[in-house]
Amino acid sequence: MFSQKNLSPQQLSAATALIISLPFAIGSFFLQPAWWIPLLSLIVIFIACYGLILFMVQNFVYRKIKLIYKLIYQTKASKREEFYYKNILPQKSIDEVNEDVENWAHQRRAEIEVLQQNEAYRKEFLQNLSHEFKTPIFAIQGYVDTLLNGALDNPEVNKKFLRSTARNIDRLVNLVDDLDEISKLERGELLLDKSNFVIQDLVKEVFESLSIKAEDKQIKMAIKKGCEVALTVFADKEKIRQVLTNLIDNSNKYGKTNGLIEASVYKIDGKKILIEISDDGSGISEEHIGRIFERFYRTDLARSRKVGGSGLGLAICKHIIEAHEQTIHVRSTSDVGSTFGFTLESKKD
Repeated sequence: MFSQKNLSPQQLSAATALIISLPFAIGSFFLQPAWWIPLLSLIVIFIACYGLILFMVQNFVYRKIKLIYKLIYQTKASKREEFYYKNILPQKSIDEVNEDVENWAHQRRAEIEVLQQNEAYRKEFLQNLSHEFKTPIFAIQGYVDTLLNGALDNPEVNKKFLRSTARNIDRLVNLVDDLDEISKLERGELLLDKSNFVIQDLVKEVFESLSIKAEDKQIKMAIKKGCEVALTVFADKEKIRQVLTNLIDNSNKYGKTNGLIEASVYKIDGKKILIEISDDGSGISEEHIGRIFERFYRTDLARSRKVGGSGLGLAICKHIIEAHEQTIHVRSTSDVGSTFGFTLESKKD
């Protein structure tokens, strides 16, 4: 027995024709008791009603449904699609058509939400980008105007202002370089020079290069006990150096005085190595966790600009790791600390 809620046009037409023809057949039997007369009237009326109802459904109801499908897909129908509309679509029940429309509507709602979210991110990105450029440009403009208005002849002021101008120019250059690099990463233009190297050795090199900054806050940097056994990875060494430098430098910036930055290295399986950089600093609030790898996204606007940086470091890290076809993640709690981790391919023979 077919379901009343899932009738095809043929089933609907047959059921309706049967309902109409049965009373006529029963009535004709009472008027003329001969058995062949009600049977003949049943067959004739059923066929006539079935044909008429099916014609009406297919040529009026499904013509409208056909237009709805065309509007849904927003394309001029090809020969294949016209065949579908003419032969396959009429076989579908109204419930199946309704399900298709609901699925399409759900998909469009999801697409609209993504577009709205991307538009919000785009506006925020442009606003942040504008601010990042304005800060050094206005500073340079102020120093140059002061020098042109007479300070250039004052030896106690001119060198100081020129040094400040040079620092802001360096900041602009670094910002442009970072933007250029992240644009190449996003376009997939990064060429990786992969080789085998011991990841702990690279971590120690980065610790050494950032030791002066860490000493200013009396922060200790070390490889976690139990993770000293050398593990070899297959990756672009200089790009991974950049990732480690960004992560360790961030831990130093937001770490507490007399704190600890710890590197951990684990062999996950025969194919991947997990590297983690942990600190006991200020941490990141839960609402920011999902967005910290976005360009220019800052968890604390005032504090982040105070400690410096272009705001692109974590975004660059993410793209470098993804270029290696690996993943990067973060675990963090406010006032407890943060752990950034990423995977790399194990050494190749």
